[in-house]
Amino acid sequence: MSSLQGKIAVVTGGNSGIGYASAAKLKANGATVIITGRSEERVTKAANELGVLGIVADVTSLSATDNLVEKVKSLHGNVDILFVNAGIFTPAPIGQITEEVYDTQFGINVKGAIFTVEKFLPILNDGASVINLSSINAYTGMPNTAIYAATKAALNSFTRTAATELASRKIRVNAVNPGPVETPIFAKTGMPEEQLNGFAAAMQERIPLKRIGKPEDIANLVAFLASDEASFITGGEYNVDGGMNINPLLS
Repeated sequence: MSSLQGKIAVVTGGNSGIGYASAAKLKANGATVIITGRSEERVTKAANELGVLGIVADVTSLSATDNLVEKVKSLHGNVDILFVNAGIFTPAPIGQITEEVYDTQFGINVKGAIFTVEKFLPILNDGASVINLSSINAYTGMPNTAIYAATKAALNSFTRTAATELASRKIRVNAVNPGPVETPIFAKTGMPEEQLNGFAAAMQERIPLKRIGKPEDIANLVAFLASDEASFITGGEYNVDGGMNINPLLS
């Protein structure tokens, strides 16, 4: 399948997890892919493995995002696909939410995402596809995720408005809401491995399809939304969660 032949794609947070799998899928479908991330070591390693260009950029820094856009523009001109994937999850129960927990998650998941779109907008081709990585946590009311969930609800709201405002340029903006997926994002929370394994087992039992998602499950949808086959789709939110959100009380 080469439905993205000739397209230029940028994937933020593309050095691991969903971003890495999506970069691989976009490339396999014919796109020229650029991945970004905060760690030079991780970005370089992932870029070499994928056979794509890697650029170090921290989405919380507007100047870094400006530099990223300038580099992409100088190398490729305009962009056809922007996958706003970079994000962070820090669990905290209400009553123990710190300013740092709030600022870090809103800084990356909301400010970083919005200004990635803002800064790339001048070099997005008319008819481009913007895909924002959100989460079913925007709706589930899952304990310990109040701030993370709020960031994703904000991103979904931004997606709808952006889709309306950018429609005149035929730029499509959609959100993808994964359920539990096997990615490093949970390990980065600092939870002990035993607790992580218990969490995964409990989640799996609540998913109607009885399995945790794989990054490739999300990447398949990202590649479709990026393609011309999705040319009549904008302002949508798509759950990729094995049915968890339609029956959250299932056990």
